[in-house]
Amino acid sequence: MKRLILSFSMLALFLFPSAVHADVAPPINPPGSNPQPGTEPTQVRMVAETVLVDVQKDLDLRSLGSAMITADFSMRNLGNASESMAVRFPIAAQNGHFEYPEITDLKITVDRKKIEYRRTRFPDEADPSQMIPWAEFDITFPPGQDVSIQVKYKLKGSGYAPYTAFYYILESGAGWKDTIGSADIILRLPYEANPQNVVIGLQIGWAQTTPGGVFQGNEVRWHFDNFEPGPHEAIHNMEFALVAPSVWNNLLITRANVTKSPNDSEAWGQLGKAYKSIFLMNKYYRDDDAGKELYKLAVEAYEKCLALNPKDAQWHAGFADLLANHAFWNSFLTNPTMDVYRAFNEIHTALELAPKDTRVLEIAESIYLMFPEGMIKTENGYDFPWLTQTPTPLPVPLTIAPAESTVATSPVEATATLVPRVANTPLPISSPGKNETTPAPKTTLPCGAAALAPLTIGIWLVNKRKLLH
Repeated sequence: MKRLILSFSMLALFLFPSAVHADVAPPINPPGSNPQPGTEPTQVRMVAETVLVDVQKDLDLRSLGSAMITADFSMRNLGNASESMAVRFPIAAQNGHFEYPEITDLKITVDRKKIEYRRTRFPDEADPSQMIPWAEFDITFPPGQDVSIQVKYKLKGSGYAPYTAFYYILESGAGWKDTIGSADIILRLPYEANPQNVVIGLQIGWAQTTPGGVFQGNEVRWHFDNFEPGPHEAIHNMEFALVAPSVWNNLLITRANVTKSPNDSEAWGQLGKAYKSIFLMNKYYRDDDAGKELYKLAVEAYEKCLALNPKDAQWHAGFADLLANHAFWNSFLTNPTMDVYRAFNEIHTALELAPKDTRVLEIAESIYLMFPEGMIKTENGYDFPWLTQTPTPLPVPLTIAPAESTVATSPVEATATLVPRVANTPLPISSPGKNETTPAPKTTLPCGAAALAPLTIGIWLVNKRKLLH
């Protein structure tokens, strides 16, 4: 019956995709933007632009981070007469929740001289019925001469931790004469940039990094020539999806701790937990190549932690949480993988070591809700039938290979390599504990196609809870 409910849920998603997007989109802070000419036709061309998105160092794990934007423009009047106009720059945008946050710390220079701007109001380009604040400043463009404009300001990250996103609107530059001659867009991080911390080729729910970026040290660079940006053009606007700076800094700290203390099980556990938070994305898991590497590194860190201290119940539970989540999402696409059996072994061990630890019990409950056929709740605790017999495989709606794992994926291999416990010996359950936490079931989901699996899982869990209470 619950599989039938799940099928209808998936069908509903396909029938009503726009409703999903509207409900789950996070509030978006104002994007950066190219300046625009006034409403009159102009002979001034944007000959070149260089935009630096300088992501700031951040240690607050609750923060989505911020970036300082420095945008330099070289403008040339191709006509025979001077043009004096009010150049405009949007400083607010509707964030999707009918609020209009503004960019901050705006500074404008023309030919290296700071100029003042005035606040004015024009229609929101996304919703022309709404008037929003703009910055407006006067410039004269002599014929045949280059005029430089620099705009600097601060942007806040948008989205859901542990990921964040920044945006930059190239489209507004289409109002100038002809094409934009060239554009160099630079994303700069306060540490080395790589595909693990800058998400390439994967929609994270509210942003997808513009393709074509080249990694160079702590930067990712894009270059465009003679283009006209627009919604129906090859080059539209820029999006940057990345791990929140505070989260990546935390990972760097945990890596350094392991280097300093390679025999410290706690350091290895914290490293596994840091990799896990990035891999799981708070909604799904990363199935791109970099995500597979993050998963592999998380597994290795937990294994090292538990090899050094096999009696730590919380890290056994934390490892089980990683394995079970990976197996759970995969179970909608394939038969159960080896990860689910490893997860049962790890949570089984954790419950034996600390049957009253709150965190262990929370993770046990979470895994039980994911796999109720393989982990049965009893009056005294949990029974694990999948550890003593080969389970009936789940139906296979799609044949998509699961993300790479460091272990075998056959259920038969699983029962052959695991050490079964004594059948029908329930594990006791009781009260409270520390360290590892399992997020509550998610209510905010990715938009578009990425919302499919999370929403169906949410519905499945709700129905499972109804059966339990």
